[in-house]
Amino acid sequence: MPARSRCASIDDRARHAHAAPALTRSERTSNQRSNRLVAVTLDENSIGRSNPDVEHERAVAIYDLLEENSFAPVGHDDGPYALTLGITENRLVLDIRRENGKPVIAHLLSLSPLRRIVKDYYMVCDSYYAAIRTATPDRIEALDMGRRALHDEGSNILMERLARKVMLDFDTARRLFTLICVLHWKG
Repeated sequence: MPARSRCASIDDRARHAHAAPALTRSERTSNQRSNRLVAVTLDENSIGRSNPDVEHERAVAIYDLLEENSFAPVGHDDGPYALTLGITENRLVLDIRRENGKPVIAHLLSLSPLRRIVKDYYMVCDSYYAAIRTATPDRIEALDMGRRALHDEGSNILMERLARKVMLDFDTARRLFTLICVLHWKG
């Protein structure tokens, strides 16, 4: 198993209680197989290549997302799905296809609502990793709590922005937010 993403994945396993409609066991099993991502790729034309550290972080973020997710475009229940992410004109492009490559839908999502949170998130992450070496446990814990709160806030905004377009659970939104952060990381 690859190493976890440097900052975001530390608390990626944190769980939050979110009400979900009751499903029968067979419905849950069917949904787990069809309402999920089985492939995530990055549009190299819009994102480009970076240094090896950034490429590693991107690979880990994708691995984490594929490891466990709940993802289905609204009005479509014929997955599993493959997702290609790109950036064009300050918009996140979500090109959603069936596993066999047949197009389902593409969405453009403005990155402006996430810009401040991503910036603050990286600033807190930098402080957190610097503090690990020299700060008191109380200071490290405070920074970690701030980092988690920003990650949760970014995940919630992402869920709100995608609510009419893609059904996903909070944990999947957290993993997508992680990937969006990694996409912006310059190394």
